[in-house]
Amino acid sequence: VQLQASGGGLVETGGSLRLSCVVSGRTSGRTAMGWFRQAPGKEREFLAAINWNGGETRYANSVKGRVTISRDNAKNTVYLQQNSLKPEDTAVYHCAASRFSYLAGDTSDSTWYNYWGQGTQVTVSS
Repeated sequence: VQLQASGGGLVETGGSLRLSCVVSGRTSGRTAMGWFRQAPGKEREFLAAINWNGGETRYANSVKGRVTISRDNAKNTVYLQQNSLKPEDTAVYHCAASRFSYLAGDTSDSTWYNYWGQGTQVTVSS
């Protein structure tokens, strides 16, 4: 399974970005997905998760209300819409695929996922 994240870039404070993550390879098609980010010198941070059909989502309190996770299974793609971006949102953003289909358990735990993308850089200027 390969995950290819894209859509990052340089944006001004208050701006928006939509990140994409294309999933390829052998999957069951019933894979829950998540987004994480990691800023320099900081630990990886959970942002959002979505179940296999998009019917359930979960968000970290730190970004709730500013980000939306969604998916288009026909395109094998998961999205992360980010609004009202702040300089502290600057990080490398990673998508991840779980072995599970539904959001049972701790989706903020990186070990809940077994495939990771290479990440896309988001930089928010002040």
